[in-house]
Amino acid sequence: MVEDVPPGAVWEALCKDPLAVLCDVRTEAEWAFVGVPDLSSVGKRAVLIPWQVYPGMKRNEDFLDQLADAGVTPEHRVFFICRSGGRSRAAAITAAKAGFANAYNVAHGFDGPANGEGRRGAAAGWKAEGLPWRPR
Repeated sequence: MVEDVPPGAVWEALCKDPLAVLCDVRTEAEWAFVGVPDLSSVGKRAVLIPWQVYPGMKRNEDFLDQLADAGVTPEHRVFFICRSGGRSRAAAITAAKAGFANAYNVAHGFDGPANGEGRRGAAAGWKAEGLPWRPR
């Protein structure tokens, strides 16, 4: 099983560890309409690889190959993030099974859980913790 890591602790790892990588597994549509984590202040960029392909939301069968093509190796500490933590957990588990001993899930994802009105982003997650992000 992979560990859920709070967004603040992920940010700290990205700031301090040259081998720490953030892999955003949301869809192209989510990156375009919601934004992406901004790691520029620490000289990094999030690796953008969809876990599922929009609009059918079929699993991206090339995910591990695309991770390797992005230069991510089993030596990296890889933090996987999605909207609320479900897809990123699946991606982290798949990576761990493929030999990534340091694969983690970002707890609550980029937007966090939906509130009573069905809106995300206020209670928990990357954005709710005030971590840097930008429009794509």
